[in-house]
Amino acid sequence: MGASTLAAQSQDTLTVRDNRTGQTYTIPIVDNAIAATEFKAIKAPAKAGERPENETEKGLRVQDKGFLNTAVMQSRITYIDGDAGILRYRGYPIEQLAEQSSHLESAYLLIYGALPTRDQFKHFESEVLRHGVMHADAQEFFRSFRQAYDAHPMSMLTSAFAMLGSYYSEANPSLQGQRLYTRGDKTSLETMDRQIYRLIGKATTLAAMAYRVRQGREFVTPPTGLSYAASFLYQMDHLSEENYVPNPVLEKALDVLFLIHADHELNASCTTVLQTGSSLVDPYSAVAAGCASLYGPLHGGANEAVIRMLISIGKPENVPAFIEAVKRREKTLSGFGHRVYKTSDPRSFIVRKTAAEVFRVTGKDELLETAMALHDAAMKDEYFIKRRLAPNVDFWYADGLIYRAMGFPLDFFPVLFVVPRVVGWLAHWRQMMLQEGGVKIWRPRQIYIGEGVRGYIPIDERNSSASKLGETPSRVEHGG
Repeated sequence: MGASTLAAQSQDTLTVRDNRTGQTYTIPIVDNAIAATEFKAIKAPAKAGERPENETEKGLRVQDKGFLNTAVMQSRITYIDGDAGILRYRGYPIEQLAEQSSHLESAYLLIYGALPTRDQFKHFESEVLRHGVMHADAQEFFRSFRQAYDAHPMSMLTSAFAMLGSYYSEANPSLQGQRLYTRGDKTSLETMDRQIYRLIGKATTLAAMAYRVRQGREFVTPPTGLSYAASFLYQMDHLSEENYVPNPVLEKALDVLFLIHADHELNASCTTVLQTGSSLVDPYSAVAAGCASLYGPLHGGANEAVIRMLISIGKPENVPAFIEAVKRREKTLSGFGHRVYKTSDPRSFIVRKTAAEVFRVTGKDELLETAMALHDAAMKDEYFIKRRLAPNVDFWYADGLIYRAMGFPLDFFPVLFVVPRVVGWLAHWRQMMLQEGGVKIWRPRQIYIGEGVRGYIPIDERNSSASKLGETPSRVEHGG
C-alpha cells in the first residue's frame, strides 16, 4: 500500500484484512491518524449483479457524514480536548489569555504563532485600526438596504465582505496570478498581511454600519486613540456627544468575549472559509462564505436560540415543567451539549465571570435567574448527566445575557460572533496558503446511490412516476 519497510516493521501501523479477498494491508499511523487515500489500494472484484456505480474495483472509499472523524489538514493553531474541557491557542490555555491578554494580541498569536513583542504588537494594532476606515461608496451600499427594513444584519454583513473584494484588485489571485498568496516570498507575504489588516480592521466597521443603517442613523468614522473593542462600541453608539468614550467595563467585557471566540479549530464556518479558499479565491470572498455559514441556526444562531428559549420559559418556577417537557422530547433544550466538548466548555466559566462584571454596570438581566435555575436543575438531573449534556458557551455567552444587557438587539448576536471569528478564519487561511506542498483544492468524494444508466424517453411517451412529496416542483402562488 505504499507503506515503507520501516513503517511496516513499526508498531505504528494499522493492519487491515479485506474479507472479500483475503488480502491484508498495512497502513502507516502518523500523529495518531491514517491517510484516507491508503484505502484506495483496497480493491475487490465486483460481485455478480453489483452496481457498477459502487466502483468496487477502483478501491475502497471512506464515508463520514458530517466529518465526525475526518481530519482534512494538519494545523498548529488551536487545540481542543473536548473530554477534558481544554481550549488552547498556539499552546496557551484560553483561561490565561482571557485573564492576561487582549483580543488583538491573541489575534497576532493565532495568525503568526507567537505572542508579539511590544513593538510588534504596536505595529500590528496600528495597522488593524488604521484599516478600519471604509471607502465612501460603502455608505451607499449599506443605505440600499434601507428599502427593506427587515433586512437581517447578517445578510448585510455577508454581502459587505464580498463587496470589499471589488475594491482591491491587487488582492485577487484571479487577476494577479494564482500563486499570489502561496509563493511565501516578501511581496506575497506583504500582500497577504495587508488583506489580514483590512479584514480584521473593517470587520467592526461593517458590523457597526449594518447596525446603524437599521436604526436610521448616520454612519460614524472609526475614531483614533481607542482600542479595537472601544472603537467598535464608539461606532455603534456615538450620536452627537462630544468626547464620547465607551464604558471601560463594557469595553473590557467585549474584548474578552472577542478573544475567547476568535478561533475554535475547524468549525463549520472555518471549514467553509478553507473549502472556498482552497480554490485560491481572494480572502474577501472566502470570508464572505464563512460569514454565510455562520449565519445558520446550527452554528452562529445557537446563542440566539438560548435567549428565545429562556424567554419562552419565563420565570424560574417554570423550569421544572420545561425540564420534564425536554425529557419527553416536547421541548428543545438549547445551549447544552457540544459537538466537541463532552464535559464543560472552558469558555463558559470565563463568560460567567465577565457577565457578573457587566451586570454590576447594567443591572441584571431578568432572564439570569431563569438561566441559573435551568442550569442547576439540569446539572442535578440524571437524564442530562447520563447524556453528558453540560451547559456550553452559547448558554452562558452573554450573547444572550451580556449582549442583551449591553443593549444589542437579538438578531445582531451572530454579527458579534463573526467580528472576532474573522481572526480565526484568517489564521487558518494563511496557514493553508503557506503549507508545505502547496494548496490542493478540496474536492470530497460522494457515494452515488442514484439510478443506473437509463435511456432518454421522448416527452410524449413519459408517465409521471412521482408518488412522494418533493418528487415534483411545488406549485406556488404569485402576487400581482
